[in-house]
Amino acid sequence: MSLSTNIYNNSPVWMQHILVSAYGLQWKKRRFGGVFPQTYKAAKERENFTALQWQEYQQQQLQQILRQAFAHVPFYKESFSAAGIDAAALKKITTADIDRLPVLSKELLRRYGTTTLLAATREKNGDFFASSGSTGTPTQILFSHAMHQRWMAIFEARVRNWAGVTSFEPRGMIGGRRVLADAANKPPFYRYNFFEKQVYFSAYHISKENANNYLQGIRKYGVQYMTGYAMSNFFLARFFKELNIEAPQLKAVITSSEKLTPEMRQVFTDVYHCKTFDGWSGVEACGLITECEQGSLHISPDAGLLEVLDDRMQPVPAGIAGTVYCTGFLNYDQPLIRYNIGDKIILADKQCSCGRHMPVVQEILGRVEDVIVGKDGRQMVRFHSVFNNLRNVKQAQVIQETTDTIHVKIVTEGKADTTEKEMIKQRIMSQLGDMTVTIEEVAAIPLTANGKFKAVVSKLKK
Repeated sequence: MSLSTNIYNNSPVWMQHILVSAYGLQWKKRRFGGVFPQTYKAAKERENFTALQWQEYQQQQLQQILRQAFAHVPFYKESFSAAGIDAAALKKITTADIDRLPVLSKELLRRYGTTTLLAATREKNGDFFASSGSTGTPTQILFSHAMHQRWMAIFEARVRNWAGVTSFEPRGMIGGRRVLADAANKPPFYRYNFFEKQVYFSAYHISKENANNYLQGIRKYGVQYMTGYAMSNFFLARFFKELNIEAPQLKAVITSSEKLTPEMRQVFTDVYHCKTFDGWSGVEACGLITECEQGSLHISPDAGLLEVLDDRMQPVPAGIAGTVYCTGFLNYDQPLIRYNIGDKIILADKQCSCGRHMPVVQEILGRVEDVIVGKDGRQMVRFHSVFNNLRNVKQAQVIQETTDTIHVKIVTEGKADTTEKEMIKQRIMSQLGDMTVTIEEVAAIPLTANGKFKAVVSKLKK
């Protein structure tokens, strides 16, 4: 546990609000300072590009990232050369024949992401951030301050603005950060980030019993829109509805991390009387799909080049599901080229009535996980933080056997030590309260009938 986390966990609630605000001030400067203003303006202007302009822009960006990778990133120097591609051949590669380049797997990113996948000369002030890692050990993504600002500029222009909001008005967030130090069911279940006007709600204490306290946080700080985990936001809104609690009208709900279903959209409409905006991205920051005002899902071509391929590595036609391979345009310190991000989408064959010449996605086939229920009724689906910074754990699956029994299957590199197993148990109990947690080392975690990996499984009767 870091010193700052230890100080936070042992501080009274009023001091935690101050600490969260101080942290928020640092993040605000990091994300919205530097190159953010000019890159945000440019991102807005590109929304008026014609299809030909987008094609030319992507080709230019692709060549820049390829030249950088070959010249300065040891991993790509080696992998491109092994594929028979030298600097001269690289100059001839276009968006249409990028399939000449090798694929980057998640396992390779996990193995080399902090070593040979990094550029020899990098931008200032780089920090690693962990991906969600719901299938096991997270990957580490390097964000310089400038790269972070480039990403936030596109994110603000597309995700926030298309939903009719900005990052500078009051919002509620339900995400993976811990609000309470342990699983104690003691309100308040939120903390306030003054400098970003953000109310950060706990994803680990959402229940009927606690719903009114969450509503208190929404009202107290004048929340204008909700963001964060789709399922956690859904659980909260559904409890409001079941309890006949009247929530304030919001401008929007912007969801992430899990698949947004029609049922979720309807509940958000019933409770908050606003539209819900779907989207797809990731900590890897190498691709972005967002929902526009007309309800279409658009790929942002300036975030990265997205290939949608079948199992034979061939492009899929519109209407057919394919796996997404991303070539990011924003991160020159740790380029991700033809990265198999592991998600599937279905492309659409239409132009949106919004008038933007940005590719349209018919459906994001996100991961749908089972719900884990605590003995006190709290509900959650996200357990990726349980496996953060566990060096030997490669994959993991959380299984709820009974209301007070959790079984965890882990795939390891070598043998997991007792310290890591104990950390898994303690982290799960800190989220769910007192539970019996057993851990089993397995050679592999079986896939479902349709070939998908389920990180969370419930054996409770639905």
